Parts: sequence; structure tokens; C-alpha cells
Amino acid sequence: MIEIGRTILSRNIFEKQFLCDILKCKGVCCIEGDSGAPLTNEEAILIEREYYTFEKYLPKNHKKEISEQGFAVIDSDGDLITPLVNNRECVYSYYNNKGILKCAIEKAYFEGKTEFRKPISCHLFPIRITEYKKFDAVNYEELEICKPGRHCGASEKLPIYKFLKEPLIRKYGEEWYKEIEIAAHLLVDNSLI
Repeated sequence: MIEIGRTILSRNIFEKQFLCDILKCKGVCCIEGDSGAPLTNEEAILIEREYYTFEKYLPKNHKKEISEQGFAVIDSDGDLITPLVNNRECVYSYYNNKGILKCAIEKAYFEGKTEFRKPISCHLFPIRITEYKKFDAVNYEELEICKPGRHCGASEKLPIYKFLKEPLIRKYGEEWYKEIEIAAHLLVDNSLI
């Protein structure tokens, strides 16, 4: 484990390689899992406020679920999450013309219609953060559905922390990320990776 600021990072964030291969996985991370994507209270408010910017990209049955369930729900663990359609796919997802499941919120973001990109838990995937009172545990969640991403990352020799540079900076800031890079260099220089 590596400690940086109030975060404790698992070594596999430095050791494992990853590069999302959405053409192979087809965005299955928006379907698979025990529940919806984790949300902060602020994100739930933003989604409701910005709904008009991405609503048009959503299938009718997704809009129906949002009207019935709301913009966010509490799961069986008491966590705030995105609602699901048929207990499977995220209500904020849609299939593009290539059969890839994509995020409607992110589509509106890339089209300049909102400044909210998507929930940070989605942006950071396959990293998962567990927030405790005194620290955040930052871990890589190695799932079978992401096997294409592991192969792609290995072929590019791209460590997870580099693949997820943008969302890590979004979550913890530039200075924190600079410390990640320093830690990575120290690990390599000391032949610990």
C-alpha cells in the first residue's frame, strides 16, 4: 500500500496495466454489477438539475424508470446509486449505432451541453474508492468483464494510474497526482514493481 495525503492506494494501481477496449467489451460495465453506480449527494443533485441536457439521448423505458424511481436511489447497503432498468443497466445509458452502451450524461458533456461529465465512480472505473473517516482506500477492482482492457493495457504498457489520470485529478487534484507520479518513479527505481 502507498499512502499519499489522506489516500491509501493499493500497489496494483501502479503494477497493473489497463486501457479500456470499449469496442470489445461494448460498455458492459454499465450493465454488470450488484447495483447502480455509486453517487455523491452533490452528483445526485447535479443529475436532476442537468437532466434536460441529456434526457433526449435516453430510451423511453429508461425515462420511464427515472420517472418512477427518481434520479437516484438507495440500495440495500444504504448507498446512494444510479437507478437501474430491470435491475441490470444504468438508467443513464443508451446504445449507440455500433451497439455499444454509452453514458447519456457524458454525451451531453462532450457536446458542450453540461459541465458535469458523469459520476466520478464511473469516470474512475475500474478503480473503486472507499471513503473512511480518516482516509480513502483507492483500489483496483479486477473484473472478468474488463479482460479486454487488461490485454489492451498490457499491449500499450499503460499502468492504471496513467490510464485514469484525468478522473484521479478530478477527484484529488493536480498536486496529489504529481505525488502519484513521484511514487511510481520511486517504485520503478527501487525495482519494486
